[in-house]
Amino acid sequence: MGITVQNITGNTAMVTWPKMAGCADSFYSVMYHPNWNSMLSTYSRKSFQKEERVPTTRSSFVVENLTPLTTYIVCVTCQSANPSSDQCRVFNTLERDPASASSTKKELALGIWLTSSVLLLIIAAVLLYGCLHLLCRRRHQHLQEQNGTSKQDHRKVLSKSIACTSEELSRQSQLRHDTEKKHPSGIQLATIIENPSACKEPIMPPSKSQEQVPMTGQCSAIN
Repeated sequence: MGITVQNITGNTAMVTWPKMAGCADSFYSVMYHPNWNSMLSTYSRKSFQKEERVPTTRSSFVVENLTPLTTYIVCVTCQSANPSSDQCRVFNTLERDPASASSTKKELALGIWLTSSVLLLIIAAVLLYGCLHLLCRRRHQHLQEQNGTSKQDHRKVLSKSIACTSEELSRQSQLRHDTEKKHPSGIQLATIIENPSACKEPIMPPSKSQEQVPMTGQCSAIN
């Protein structure tokens, strides 16, 4: 049939074939498989690892993603036919292309770098969130402590003020009670001093010796 394999590299190979006048199908089947020595002697479509469909308007196809330093068999048939020995060729791929190897290494390094960058960003975001959350929590606790302290101080001041007022009222009440016991007549005098208008009304003298003394005299003496 005249199938040829050209431009063989470590990963690709170009397969060409003459047009088949008796092929009535709408496409060609390009089948290839690695490690030809392990295949059965009979050619069966199921024995091939990969199969590509090519329109009948074309007479060549580039096989890609091959393994370097590997023996392959490639066959070209019509869609519905099983390949025969004259429709197949065996070829060996070359070593890996240095440029391709360098490109693969660069892609691998770039992938590792991108993955590391993403992980670092995620870790930094998590740490930043944790720090901000902890800072806000401490600040909230500090404000609560300040509010609690101010309330306690206010309560203490209010309690002291109430206690002082109660104590002062108790002292004044006790003092007034003692004064009433010691000087019963002095209450009227204190009332007159505090209320001069009380002199207009007659006040009963506390004893007989003071009955002849007019009350107006007391007021005038006081005035």
